[in-house]
Amino acid sequence: MDRVLVAVGVLSRNGRFLVTRRRENTHQGGLWEFPGGKVEPGESITDALRRELSEELGVELEAATPLLEITHRYPEKTVRLMVWRVLGFQGTPRGLEGQPLHWATPDELLTLKFPPANRPIVEALTGASPAS
Repeated sequence: MDRVLVAVGVLSRNGRFLVTRRRENTHQGGLWEFPGGKVEPGESITDALRRELSEELGVELEAATPLLEITHRYPEKTVRLMVWRVLGFQGTPRGLEGQPLHWATPDELLTLKFPPANRPIVEALTGASPAS
């Protein structure tokens, strides 16, 4: 079974959290997620987070701190999410890969559809369980 290490960033602004929608033709396509991506061999988690935020959103990471670590087993692969709260970034996030972006309130996070691996992030940010 494939094992995938993923760096995830939680960006916030004015009490809202940035989420992006996965492309339909990808694993868990069409669902909302927190931005990030696979850690390349030999790459640190923070370097991967910096690269992914730049490639996906066009922002430059300034500061981040670990938030949580999640291991989730899907039938076809196991993902290990290294989730970081982004404390500072430069630039205005935009969907450089054509993905829709949304600044969601904590209440909205509870109504959006996320991959199962992302649900603990929503719980950590809101203190409640999201929609399934």
